[in-house]
Amino acid sequence: MTMFGLKEASVAPLVRQIAGDELSTAEVAEHFARASWSGIAEPGDRVAGVLVGIAGAGAALTALVERWDADRLVAFVADNGGELSSEDARKALARWLPRLTSQTALVALRQAGRLGVRLLTPSHELWPAGLDDLGWHSPLALWVRGGEATLATLDRSIALVGARAATGYGEHVAMEAAAGLVDRGYTIVSGAAYGIDGMAHRSALASGGHTLAFLAGGVDRFYPSGHEALLTRIVESGAVVSELPCGAQPSKWRFLQRNRLIAAASRATVVLEAGWRSGSLNTAGHAAALGRPLGAVPGPVTSAASAGCHRLIREFDAVCVTNAEQMAELAPFDDKHETPDASGPASTDADEHRPEQLRVLDALSTRAPRSPHDVAARSGLSVGDVQSALGILQLDGRVVERERGWIMR
Repeated sequence: MTMFGLKEASVAPLVRQIAGDELSTAEVAEHFARASWSGIAEPGDRVAGVLVGIAGAGAALTALVERWDADRLVAFVADNGGELSSEDARKALARWLPRLTSQTALVALRQAGRLGVRLLTPSHELWPAGLDDLGWHSPLALWVRGGEATLATLDRSIALVGARAATGYGEHVAMEAAAGLVDRGYTIVSGAAYGIDGMAHRSALASGGHTLAFLAGGVDRFYPSGHEALLTRIVESGAVVSELPCGAQPSKWRFLQRNRLIAAASRATVVLEAGWRSGSLNTAGHAAALGRPLGAVPGPVTSAASAGCHRLIREFDAVCVTNAEQMAELAPFDDKHETPDASGPASTDADEHRPEQLRVLDALSTRAPRSPHDVAARSGLSVGDVQSALGILQLDGRVVERERGWIMR
């Protein structure tokens, strides 16, 4: 028997090793399909969410393997009660097909098995319920390294985020906040970055509490590398989670998409220190769009490192919080937490480039020339979109075309 063109005997043992020995053949196929989709579609891909959500991951992957055209895909979605435009379907196929290689999924599964990584799908009892509020932008699967029990504590979690270039003031506030929240029974969620994120995780660990880190790449590739020891400690007593398969590289675009998971999985989000254009404001934007409580810690009015927090308080109705007690008031345990349905996250990030251009820059090298087809596979965009973005970036002086391909300046 074959499974998406592969022998079941080569797929089933790998899937059962990381998803559960008790899985039936049909469940194995669904888990493998979701594992494959997590590497085919970029995080937050709405069209992939629609297709998988309506047709199921297995049927969606079969359509891709059999090279269905856009019209057939649209008709299939319509027959199953959904709606998808021909233009969206055409662009999506152009993004996905360059990544359609069965060996990539198998390599990810083998690596996950070696490291004890677990694969979770939305049907799993420990799937974070808050992620469902992302609608069609919710992750197709989660790769979890560490204790799954930490996922069960997300119903009493608070995300602590902030600047990478944190000041001594910001790190002190993060340390006190995380410790105080842990003492009150909260799980600390963050992104394991330098600065505020790292301090929040360290303080939670030192206080004997639960902490969970969402990564922008595979859980087998700890990033930043300077936090390898910290992430190893989180794996031992908490959990490290990603929606990307093992082997996936982090990129700026994926960091922005990762932020939506931090905001959605947590009961509330607190920004402890952030500059005017800090990436933490992106996380705050997702939290606000999802209806999650949002807090911000004020700093000196003369400090550029706190300008983003002041901006959140002034322009985005963030609650001014100064200690763990006030942060806990954002998401009390006895609060019957409800969030409105959201078809997708909003972003306050004001990056100078459009998302397509940002993803192309992430996929380029400053030394090794890469062809548009190579960039398309790395960025998850269609070749046409890549060529368009390269033209604009060339006019901006950000990229240069060489004889063997494109490089970034």
